[in-house]
Amino acid sequence: MSPTRQDAWSQDEDLLLAEVVLRQIREGGTQLQAFEEVGKQLSRTSAACGFRWNSYVRKQYKSGIELAKKQRKELKKQPAADAGEPLVEEAKAESVTSPPDERGNTITFPAVVHFLEGLHKKAAATSNFEEDKKKSFEKIKELEKKTYYLAAENERLFKNLKAIEEDYRSLIEIMERARKMVILQDEEKQQKVKFQMDKNGNLERIEK
Repeated sequence: MSPTRQDAWSQDEDLLLAEVVLRQIREGGTQLQAFEEVGKQLSRTSAACGFRWNSYVRKQYKSGIELAKKQRKELKKQPAADAGEPLVEEAKAESVTSPPDERGNTITFPAVVHFLEGLHKKAAATSNFEEDKKKSFEKIKELEKKTYYLAAENERLFKNLKAIEEDYRSLIEIMERARKMVILQDEEKQQKVKFQMDKNGNLERIEK
């Protein structure tokens, strides 16, 4: 068994932790299950994973958490259906309505073949449907992963924008104070200047 790690968390580890927790939320699991799953993959304790999630990662995925909760509610609303039941019911219906033979008391062999061929086609169509359904779920998970990442990136950029705006306001205030100081210095210089008449009757500028 590998020793428990104590080193700092990397960006990839934070992303894995977020993905597993959001998946557990979406599928109706618990955060403790997510912490234990991530802990096994990263050779960390579930407590360390929980502390990392609550102290840092959770703040970066507020939008993703809300989205996962909505998806969990939508999944609960969908009734679970057995894919094999419709085929069984249709088979029963067709067996009853299959054409009888000339005597009217037995089913003909061509009718049985026809029924089995139809059943085989429906089974093949169902198999293709399940395969398409699986691919669709995989695509949805991939898109969800991108959505969570973009939501976290959006929040990070929003914070950076706020910091830039604050820096810009501070710069404007500094420039305004500098402008006022220049104006005051010019006014002081003007107040220190005076003129007097020289011997020839001309005005000359002198400093006070």
